Amino acid sequence: MALNYYKNELKENAQLLASKGKGILAVDESTKTVGKRLAGIGVENTEDNRKAYREMLFTTEGLGKYISGAILFEETLYQNHQDGESMVKKLNDLGIIPGIKVDKGLNPLPGGGDVETFCSGLDGLVERAAKYYEQGARFAKWRAVLQITNDGCPSKLSIQENTWGLARYARSVQESGLVPIIEPEILMDGDHTIEKTAEVQEEVIKQVYIACQANGVFLEGTLLKPSMTVNGADCPTKADPMKVAEMTIRTM
Repeated sequence: MALNYYKNELKENAQLLASKGKGILAVDESTKTVGKRLAGIGVENTEDNRKAYREMLFTTEGLGKYISGAILFEETLYQNHQDGESMVKKLNDLGIIPGIKVDKGLNPLPGGGDVETFCSGLDGLVERAAKYYEQGARFAKWRAVLQITNDGCPSKLSIQENTWGLARYARSVQESGLVPIIEPEILMDGDHTIEKTAEVQEEVIKQVYIACQANGVFLEGTLLKPSMTVNGADCPTKADPMKVAEMTIRTM
């Protein structure tokens, strides 16, 4: 199997991405989203301007001391710097591992609650991931979103669909040599307590790993990106930072 071929590399890259004292730079904004950033400083949203913005980031002296990996938008992965070198090489020169956003966005979940979604992009993912690997990417990102509401969300259907989708994604990109960042995000929207958030998170993360086991995901070659355990943004009882830290650690 292809996964067995990449196991050592997957484990090594996962450890490098999780290097102590370093973080991951998210520069995977879509064309529309990055346009909002550029508009804020009066810059037109053109490919050249998007490239210039990212060139500035990827040539920042000393960036590799603090950043272990950079999540790229597909456009950026295939671009070259103005000096002719690829964006991937610029990152590699700084000791930063290039990554790639591979999901195709959120869609309404049929049969779920009004706010529930699933993440699309599994079709052809193994083949797409292989092309990204060939271009120099070594890890991938996929974001599933769940929301807590007073009328029963996230539903069992939502949890099942999103955790299974995360596991299928993780196995698929590992087949092509990419370390998957597994991100089951629990939104802060709502008036629920921090205890309710913890209850939902524990179930979601448990189901993620049950699904990963069923799909044969190589866990040493993955990264989990969980949400902090916090109360809903509209909850009248606000948890202090110490309580958030304690509940997050307990939940994990």
